[in-house]
Amino acid sequence: MDDRFNTIAGWTLFGGIVALGLSSLSGHYFLADKENRPEKMGYTIEGVEAEGGEGAAAAEPIGMRMAKAEVAKGEAIFAKCKACHVAAQGGANGIGPNLWGVVGAAKAAHPGFAYSDALKAKGGNWDFASLDEWLTSPAKFATGTKMSFAGISDPMQRADVILYLNAQGSNLPLPAAEAAAAAPAADAGAPAADASAEASEAAK
Repeated sequence: MDDRFNTIAGWTLFGGIVALGLSSLSGHYFLADKENRPEKMGYTIEGVEAEGGEGAAAAEPIGMRMAKAEVAKGEAIFAKCKACHVAAQGGANGIGPNLWGVVGAAKAAHPGFAYSDALKAKGGNWDFASLDEWLTSPAKFATGTKMSFAGISDPMQRADVILYLNAQGSNLPLPAAEAAAAAPAADAGAPAADASAEASEAAK
């Protein structure tokens, strides 16, 4: 009886040692695999660009994007905002203020809505550039804002939404796309112009 018990105990102990060894080996294998292939770790959320990737590239100037924006696309994107906002003339405030005529209007000034002190402190009117900045990240634009929306990372989607809002009671002239594009070209031409002037002076 004792021999049988010892045999069972011995095999049980042996099985435990083998299992522990296999567990240790598999742990080292998967750790080495992750270290050698870091791109396989984690997962990607569809539609979200990793920080520092292509999505982090500098956006085109707002004037250039507004020239390519589409009201219909902006309306479709704004559908996500309707849980908090309306953009109809005479519409009631909701969780957020009514956005009818917001483009060109004073910041934090729609009647009947309790704005945060952070947004009140910004002052000025909502123009295309400030709306673009606001929609990129409300929390960065006005630290302490009540608006918990994370923002729209796609620059063209922001332009589409702003164009749609501009069509809801504002209809302000769009910013000139040419001015934004021409400025770098003018700067690039300056050294050449200076060199030409210097050559002309030297020839005298």
